[in-house]
Amino acid sequence: MGFLKTNYENRIWEIAEPAIQSEGMELVCVECIQMKSRWIVRLYIDREGGVTIDDCALISDQVGDLLDVNDVPPEAYTLEISSPGLDRPLVKDKDFIRFLGSRVVIQTEHKIDGIRNFKGILKDYRVDERGGKTLIIDLSGKICTVPREAVLKANLEGLLDHKII
Repeated sequence: MGFLKTNYENRIWEIAEPAIQSEGMELVCVECIQMKSRWIVRLYIDREGGVTIDDCALISDQVGDLLDVNDVPPEAYTLEISSPGLDRPLVKDKDFIRFLGSRVVIQTEHKIDGIRNFKGILKDYRVDERGGKTLIIDLSGKICTVPREAVLKANLEGLLDHKII
């Protein structure tokens, strides 16, 4: 099921992103969850200043039609469109760059320096000459280096004011 879920998420991303971008918004994350009788398809959208309920309704209508035409997923589904919220997922390189200085929660695949769950301030996001990506996180004064490929999940911490000055 994991392979099928990932394929659906990737395909939905390809289908939905151009429509969302054409409305001046960005697709933040796609989630597919298989229930007993149907799929739950969740799309998180955002724009500078945030999204409204009307934005979510507009994208729901457009993307729903596109998914139906493309038969993805090929079974019954419920489409949910929403803002990523205060604990916004960090998925793309530009997300990590945009939220430098913000409080983040990072979960890694394996322990790094004895830690698997990092909660601190994202100080830097580096890309080396070979394309390797690294997050620099300040855990209350302890600086940790986390390879991007080790990250399972990354989110903003969910505070109202993310930036630490």
